[in-house]
Amino acid sequence: MKKIIVFLFIGCAFGISAQKMHKDFVYLSDVDASIKNELRYFSNQNFIGKPIDGYKKDCVILTKQSAEALKKIQTILKKEGLGLKVFDAYRPQQAVNHFVRWARVLNDTLMKKEYYPNVPKSQLFQQGFIASKSGHTRGSTVDITLIKLNTGEELDMGSAYDFFGEESHPFYKKITKKQQENRLYLRKIMLENGFNPYDNEWWHFTLKNEPFPDTYFNFPIE
Repeated sequence: MKKIIVFLFIGCAFGISAQKMHKDFVYLSDVDASIKNELRYFSNQNFIGKPIDGYKKDCVILTKQSAEALKKIQTILKKEGLGLKVFDAYRPQQAVNHFVRWARVLNDTLMKKEYYPNVPKSQLFQQGFIASKSGHTRGSTVDITLIKLNTGEELDMGSAYDFFGEESHPFYKKITKKQQENRLYLRKIMLENGFNPYDNEWWHFTLKNEPFPDTYFNFPIE
């Protein structure tokens, strides 16, 4: 039996601003304010080089279940002097649409040197770096790293967040032993606490029993 994918869009007559955060979503800061965040898509520091549609505030929104799972992980990490830092979580469909529009404009390569130096922009769809739908839009996927609690410094993972290339694969070998250990520790603690990893990105994890596996939301982050 085929799954029915539900898109929660509001008609043009109502506009984007009419959409509200779903009642089963929460602000991560209300669940655990000690978890740091740096929403790259709210800023110019991302692979497009400008703020992304739908990111109106630097705040993390997730399903309640995902937020509670991250709180549990944060409690464990604190005992090691570590903590979580979130780069992206819930991502509205309008942001994904922005990525798709950008990917089709082949001469817009402002951030190529930093984020995709070895991949032709024309290959971003084919190689799976850009897609028309994202698990983030279901509200239970996070892009995340580890930091030292006392300094806020990110642990060295061997490649930058959102780098398009094999260097971002979790088991990439051409990095230092310590960088490999950092990646594997992040992967281990996320797996042990209810998240599934993604094979092409060391930072990407999705709640195993996500509450909205077939629903793609489009309310803005604000």
